[in-house]
Amino acid sequence: MIDPWHAGRVEHAEIRIGFDPSLHLFVGPQYRRADRPAAARIDGVSSLGHAVEALGVPLTEVGALRVDGAPAETAYVPTGGELVEVAAVAKPQHVDGPLKFLLDIHLGTLVRRLRLLGVDAAYENPDIGDAALAARSAAEHRIMLSRDRGLLRRRELFAGAFVYSHRPEEQLEDVLARFAPPLAPWTRCTACNGVLRQTSKEAMHGILPDGTERTYDTFAQCADCGQAYWRGAHAERLDAIVTHAMSRFGNAAQRAAAGSPRA
Repeated sequence: MIDPWHAGRVEHAEIRIGFDPSLHLFVGPQYRRADRPAAARIDGVSSLGHAVEALGVPLTEVGALRVDGAPAETAYVPTGGELVEVAAVAKPQHVDGPLKFLLDIHLGTLVRRLRLLGVDAAYENPDIGDAALAARSAAEHRIMLSRDRGLLRRRELFAGAFVYSHRPEEQLEDVLARFAPPLAPWTRCTACNGVLRQTSKEAMHGILPDGTERTYDTFAQCADCGQAYWRGAHAERLDAIVTHAMSRFGNAAQRAAAGSPRA
């Protein structure tokens, strides 16, 4: 009698696979050798993309794939014996449409710094869950930024990117280098992502804290939430963030605009 649970069983095979060094943090020690690819088991029916993700690498971080030296797509189904090379995503990364981002609850400092530079960066606080975040990414065509690999593996995402560092300074540089978004410092509300507009001292009467109206002359206000802005005690620290970002990632026109008066 034939055991139906074993009829037609697919025998496992192996591929040899090597990863770009920048992807080594995602994979086990045996896959981190730059001089020699390691063996990985496959089932003969799953895609190459599935195999790469099964080894720990989100497809958001994968660039070119090569199988036995030839370009391959993530949908390719390896059958065994192939040599697979996995490259990191190319920088700057091209994304169709305007560059807009969505950040999860763990990246609050990064979202404020992106907004400081005029980058469209939405943020969910409190946490609404992976499914809702992925749905918003898809609905609004926003690039999901996260350190959660599980979230970045959700198929419904419009696009995504892993944030590699725990340090906000390095996180900001990583995002700017990877996507090269246009920078327009001092044009977005760091609290809600709305657009700032210049306003007069008279228009701000009764809104500002005691003494602020007498001390400062230049103000801006968020068109969405009404938050008021002026050059206060933290101006030098914020100026340093803007100056560094513009010197490294802004074009000539943007650098000139960064020196103009702002709130």
